[in-house]
Amino acid sequence: MATLLVVGGSGFIGRDVCRFAVRDDHEVRSVSRSGRPDIDEAWADAVSWTSADLFRPNAWRDRLDGVDAVVHSVGTLTEAPTEGVTFERVNGDAALLTALEAERAGVDAFVFLSAAAKPPRIRNAFLTAKRRAEASIADLDLDVVTLRPGPVYGEGQPHVPGVVDRILRFVASAPPLASRLGESRPLSVDTVARATYRAALDPGERLLDVGDIRELAG
Repeated sequence: MATLLVVGGSGFIGRDVCRFAVRDDHEVRSVSRSGRPDIDEAWADAVSWTSADLFRPNAWRDRLDGVDAVVHSVGTLTEAPTEGVTFERVNGDAALLTALEAERAGVDAFVFLSAAAKPPRIRNAFLTAKRRAEASIADLDLDVVTLRPGPVYGEGQPHVPGVVDRILRFVASAPPLASRLGESRPLSVDTVARATYRAALDPGERLLDVGDIRELAG
């Protein structure tokens, strides 16, 4: 069995990655600012949760010991510059810092959750930071897999209003409409998390677009 570290494991996609890995009896660790999410499910008891500031690696570096793959699922759609929350820092710098720590620790695989496109009404810096992170980690001594999903919907989606989540669900349930959106096709959190988890165990393709993610998730 493998040992996985999910950075952002308490988040929307990260917690489902943890759940899939626990289900298959892998050792699962998580590092996030909030630590264990407020859920009462048996699988959560099997995860080793760590609350730490990602930008202070001394506080969580030991969680990389013996890890086979790191999943980086940290990201934001909103900014709070006075609190250090910017697209450049959270969507870009955080991934590079984590990948460098993983490389130093001798981790085999690194899976980065990027994005296919910039969401409406969001600054271009959102996608610029993601692409910068992709380029920065591509040549590290790791098997790097980057996933570029479109909009992700599902229960507990914290980044969009409920009505938008329901619209995304509807679009995804209508294949003729969804297929016309191309790389902006909505995907369920279950689909994205499942593909992310499988990429961590078998890091074959280096870049997975929306079609690849759907295929890998099965």
